[in-house]
Amino acid sequence: MRHSKRFIATILLLIAFLMPSAANAQVADSTLAVENEIMNTTGITVGDSLQMDSIYRETTNSISGFSSDSSRAAKKRMQEITQQPLKRFNPDPQKATWLAVVFPGAGQMYNRKYWKLPIVYGGFMGCLYAYNWNSQMYNDYRQAYLDIMDADPNTNSYEDFFRPGYDFERNKEYLKEVFKKRKDRYRRWRDLSIFAFIGVYVVSVIDAYVDAQLSSFDLSDDLSLQFTPEMIRNNGVGLDNNYYGLNCNIRF
Repeated sequence: MRHSKRFIATILLLIAFLMPSAANAQVADSTLAVENEIMNTTGITVGDSLQMDSIYRETTNSISGFSSDSSRAAKKRMQEITQQPLKRFNPDPQKATWLAVVFPGAGQMYNRKYWKLPIVYGGFMGCLYAYNWNSQMYNDYRQAYLDIMDADPNTNSYEDFFRPGYDFERNKEYLKEVFKKRKDRYRRWRDLSIFAFIGVYVVSVIDAYVDAQLSSFDLSDDLSLQFTPEMIRNNGVGLDNNYYGLNCNIRF
C-alpha cells in the first residue's frame, strides 16, 4: 500500500513537470510554423531574416544612442544657459554720441535711459515757447516804437497798449523811451532762448556720451574709501618727534 502511494506521487510529479514543456514545445512549433508560412509566402530565407533582425537591432541601438546623446547635450546646454549670469548691456559711447547728434534724444534711447526723454524734450519745448513768446513781444514793441517815432499820424499801433482816452501827446517822450527799452529787452530774451535751445541740444549730446562711458564703471561692493588715523614716525638724527595724520585708503 505504501509503495503504491509513492508510485502515484511520482507519476503526478512527472505529469506536472512535463506539461509546461509540452506547452512550450507546442508554442514553439506554432511559431515555427508561422515563420515558415511567412517565408514561403514572401520568399525571405532564414539567413535573410536573421540579417534583417541584426540590422534592425543595430539601427534601433544607434537611434536610441543618438537620442540619448542629444538629450544629454540639450540638458547640459540648458544648465549652462540657466547657470550663466546675464550679460550687462554696455553701450558704445561713439554710437550714442552720433545718435544724439543726428536726432536729439536718440542717444538716451540707445543707452536705455528712457526716463531722460521727458527732460530732454521738455527743455526743447520750453525753449521754443520762450522764443515764440519773446519774438512776438519784440515784434509788437518794435512796431510800436517805429510808429511813435515817425511823423505819420496814421501809424498808431502803439495805441493798442493803452486804454481808450489816454493822453499820448503829453507822455510821448516817455513812451518812446519805454518802447525802446522793451523792444531791446524782448530781443535780448529772444536771442537768449535760441542759445538756451542750443545749450539743451549740446547737454543732451554730452549726457549721452557720458552715460555710455559710465555704463561700464565698476559700482560693486569692492569699491571703498576709508579714513584712518596714522602716526608718522620721524627717524631723523636728533629728531624724536612723531607726527599724527589721517590716512586715506582707496580700494577698487
